[in-house]
Amino acid sequence: DFHSNAFKAALAEFISTLIFVFAGQGSTMAYNKLTSNAPTSPAGLIAVALAHAFGLFVGVAVSANISGGHVNPAVTFGAFIGGNISLLRGILYWIAQLLGSTVACLLLKYTTHHMTVSVFTLSPGVTVWNAFVFEIVMTFALVYTVYATAIDPKKGDVGVIAPLAIGFVLGANILAGGAFEGAALNPAVPFGPALVSWNWYHHWVYWAGPLIGGGLAGIVYELIFMSH
Repeated sequence: DFHSNAFKAALAEFISTLIFVFAGQGSTMAYNKLTSNAPTSPAGLIAVALAHAFGLFVGVAVSANISGGHVNPAVTFGAFIGGNISLLRGILYWIAQLLGSTVACLLLKYTTHHMTVSVFTLSPGVTVWNAFVFEIVMTFALVYTVYATAIDPKKGDVGVIAPLAIGFVLGANILAGGAFEGAALNPAVPFGPALVSWNWYHHWVYWAGPLIGGGLAGIVYELIFMSH
């Protein structure tokens, strides 16, 4: 039954995104608390990259069998562009992912006694176009990894490898892009903080970049590696 299946899948995406954003965003807020809001240090960046990598690994693993473990509107968009998810189910996933991120940020605001939920920003000396290309390249890597390990029917049995690889590619790219523009690779991740803090400055970059990168990965993988 499509309706109950789609609802279950959307609920799984909601819970996974909540788990992922709570850990990722929470690690940033914990760093700010421990350092009394000092500028991010290399150690802080590593901590945040690990929290995101661990959180996404779990988020993908626990929803893989129910929803495909997208946990990211850019992954859903890439799957849609490649013809691997219907438009209606894709829209349901998007709503669930954005709600999951928002609820995670509201919970963090409450549990931290109203600390600021960190909004994604560009570092000094980084232009909007630098950030835009960063997000395209990094999200391409992420969605390409999702295709190769999770969507491709020829992938064989990569049960543990898929969520691990997806978490790793995110953590690796946060280490690369985090110091420049925060490294979202996922429109849901900056959406919750932007909504809760009501700060939308440069927010479009974190949608346009990931959606283009994710869409390109879907096209490339589908056309070259999955065409029969």
